[in-house]
Amino acid sequence: MARKESAAETANPGRLKQIALTYKMTRRADKKIGLVLAAVGIVTLGVFLAIGFLIGHPIYVGIFGLLIALLAMAIVFGRRAERAAFGQMEGQPGAAAAVLDNVGRGWTTTPAVAMNRNQDVVHRAVGKAGIVLVAEGNPNRLKTLLAAEKKRMARIVADVPVHDIIVGTGEDQVDLKKLRTTMLKYPRVLTGPQVTATNDRLRALGDLMSNMPLPKGPMPKGMRMPRGGRMR
Repeated sequence: MARKESAAETANPGRLKQIALTYKMTRRADKKIGLVLAAVGIVTLGVFLAIGFLIGHPIYVGIFGLLIALLAMAIVFGRRAERAAFGQMEGQPGAAAAVLDNVGRGWTTTPAVAMNRNQDVVHRAVGKAGIVLVAEGNPNRLKTLLAAEKKRMARIVADVPVHDIIVGTGEDQVDLKKLRTTMLKYPRVLTGPQVTATNDRLRALGDLMSNMPLPKGPMPKGMRMPRGGRMR
C-alpha cells in the first residue's frame, strides 16, 4: 500500500510538471492561451450555473458545469498546444519524420530512406494502406528523389500500392499538421501478414539510417551529409 501511494505521489508531480512545460512552450507561440482558457472555463461554467438557477438546482448543476468547464479547457489547450508545436516544427528538416513516429499503431516508419546534399529527404511508412513515401524539402528536387526511390522499390514490392506525399504549404502539398490525417484516410488494402512481408522485403534494400548516423527528429539546419553516404 505504501509503495502504491509513493508511486502515485511521484507520478502526479511528473504529470503536473509536464503540463506546466507544455503550457510554457505553447505560450511562447500563443500569447493569448491564458486568456482563451480562462474565457472558455468562465463561459462554460457560467452557462451551467445559469441553467442551474433556472431549474432550481444551482449547486448540483454548478458542480457538473465545473467538470465540463475543465474538460472544455483541456480540449482547447490540447488543440492549441498541438498547433503551437507544429508551428515550431514547420520548415525544419526532419519534422515530417517526427510526425511519422506518432502516426499510430499498424505503421512502421523508416526515416531518411533517401536524401541529397541539399537535405531534401524522403521518409517511408508501411501499413495496411501500403507504402507511403513522405518527402520534405524543395518540391522540384523531391520529384526526382521520389521517382528514384519508387524505381528502387519496384524491384521487390511492385505488387504493393505506393503513395507519395510532399510536405509543405504549396499546391499539391500536404501541411505538416495534416500529414497524419492524410495518411489515415488512405484505404486499407493489405492484411497484417502482407504488411510484415512488405517490411521484410524493404528492409533488405537497406536505407540511409543503417549506413550513417543521423539524429532522430528535426535535424540541425547546418548539418551536412558525410562523404561515403549513399546519395540520391
